[in-house]
Parts: sequence; C-alpha cells; structure tokens
Amino acid sequence: MTKPYAEVIGDPIAHSKSPLIHGFWLDALGIDAEYRATHVTPDALPAYIESRRNDPAWRGCNVTVPHKVAALDLVEDPGDVRGSIGAVNTIVRAENGALTGTNTDAAGFYAPIADLDLAGKPVTVIGAGGAARAILFALARMDVGPVTLMNRNVLKGAALLSSFGLKGQALPLQPAAPPSALVVNATSLGMTGQPPLALDLMALPDDAVVYDIVYAPLETDLLAAARARNLDTVDGLEMLVGQAAVAFELFFGAAPPRDRDDELRDRLTA
Repeated sequence: MTKPYAEVIGDPIAHSKSPLIHGFWLDALGIDAEYRATHVTPDALPAYIESRRNDPAWRGCNVTVPHKVAALDLVEDPGDVRGSIGAVNTIVRAENGALTGTNTDAAGFYAPIADLDLAGKPVTVIGAGGAARAILFALARMDVGPVTLMNRNVLKGAALLSSFGLKGQALPLQPAAPPSALVVNATSLGMTGQPPLALDLMALPDDAVVYDIVYAPLETDLLAAARARNLDTVDGLEMLVGQAAVAFELFFGAAPPRDRDDELRDRLTA
C-alpha cells in the first residue's frame, strides 16, 4: 500500500522549501508519510487535480504561484474562500475524494506581527496576486489605517482594496515607499531569478516594520535596505512556516512541533 503523501504544486516549484519543512515535522513526529514538490503548469492544473482526487494515498497539496486563484474553480469551497480571500493555497482531500480549498496564508502572515498595534496606522502593500489577497484579508481584521497598494495594474489594486473594505489608494509601483507603519512585499520581486524590488525606505518612521514574503533568497534587497535603516524586519520564512503549520495539521492530523522552529530555521538556511 502506498504511504500517505501531500505535496506542493506550482510553476516554477524547484525553489520550494515546503518539502523540507513538512519532512522535518514528519520525521520529528514519527509519521510514516511523505511530502513532495510537483511541477504543474497552468494548462495541466485541471488534469492534475482530477488525478489526485482519485488517489486515496493523497492527503492534499499546498498551492503556490500561479495557481492560487485558478484552483478555486476546481475544488469545493464550503468556507467561502472565494467570497473572502479570493484565493486558495491549500487543498485537502477527504476519504470520499471530496476536495476542499482553504487558505492558510492569512494566518501565516498574521502570526509574526500579531503583537503589532497597527490600528489606524498607514500600511503599504506591494502586489495584487493571491498572496496579497490573503495579506489584505488579515490587515482588514487588524483595523489598519489607510492602505497604499502598489501594483502594475492600478485598477486591479483599487478593486482589491474595495473588496476588502480597506480605505487608501492604489498606485503604480513607485520608487519610494510612503510613510507607513508596515511595508509588505507580496510579490515575487526580489526572488532568485526575478527582477529586484528597489524601494527607497527613507520616508518610513523609525519604528516601521518591513515584511518581505520572498524567502529565496532570505536576505532580499528590500530587507537589506530596511536593516541598513535599523528597521524591524520579518522575512519570508516566518510566513512560510506559519502557513505550513496550519496546512500540515490538515494533511496529517497532527500539530507540528513548533518548539523546534529554531532547529527548522537552521536547516532551511543551511
């Protein structure tokens, strides 16, 4: 009998650290299961979903770029992820083959900044894709002040702000961040193989936090610029591990050993 497995799908996918994270937790808990990375192109996504639906060993998958919105049309949505975040990053298979989409990105994004008081304070978000949707969903529940959303497609950015009930402005990508308590890069800019995100941070107050969801490389140009200004930073591993922890429990029915996060981070950065 094939051992249970879950996986992460995307295009590209070779850079993913999810197999290392889930593998670490499976080993730590002594669970006899696997977690894989599988390259799935946009054209192949529907056939991939159907093939896994009929595989009883498959527990589900994490969904990364560029499938987070498209996958919504291929799974059941009892939690109305479509009406809230509008993107899925996790698909879970029930024993009867029913596939449910959910999103653990919002919880993963929120965890590292849960202690920040952002009520009424200005925030800047760069990007308007699936990750940005989860981030805006979380920010709307943190009662933040005006949000500046910078994106190549300004109309898409404005529509996103409106859909989450956030006040603010949508702008094309600017060379400098406006005064903000929090700046979040929710794009792949700065990722290995992608153009850098060159953003002047001089207008930020001294207590601002800069958060980059990119984790390959871990030290992006944006975070390096923030540290040069002695600003607090949150790197991409924080959100990656946070969202993975929620998904792991859905896939394998056990909570991951978060008391070993330091050891996991050492492995991820080795």
